[in-house]
Amino acid sequence: MSLFSFIKEAGQKLFGGGAQAATADDLKKEVQGHGFDATKLRIDVEGDKVRVSGQAKTQEEAEKLILSLGNTIGVAQVDTSDLKVDQPASEAKFYTVKKGDTLWKIAEEHYGKGNGAKYTEIVKANSPPVKNPDLIQPGWVLRIPPLAA
Repeated sequence: MSLFSFIKEAGQKLFGGGAQAATADDLKKEVQGHGFDATKLRIDVEGDKVRVSGQAKTQEEAEKLILSLGNTIGVAQVDTSDLKVDQPASEAKFYTVKKGDTLWKIAEEHYGKGNGAKYTEIVKANSPPVKNPDLIQPGWVLRIPPLAA
């Protein structure tokens, strides 16, 4: 794991926050609100950079943690250099949504022409925070998991 970049003006506002990154406590609450155990995590905020350290159970959980932190207004970078994964696996690709994108189009771009229906894999890989697949926003960063063989 390493340093991940986000568009700090895109994403979810936490607790009425503005363009500033949320506090470490607010981000920890956000992580817990997505159903993750934050007791083994340390979250530090330095301006628009969030540093997360500690333990994640799986590669998927680590990547979802990165997205839940990075897809908030005010966060431009998430540093995971001190985050350990108990069950490492292949890393997913990350994709920044552009204006005019649909999940179908993104699935075909990453999984090949004719595989647009695989957008459901992208929704599952991003739940949370993607609650409605019809309402993705430009600037959001999504996980694009490898297709199961």
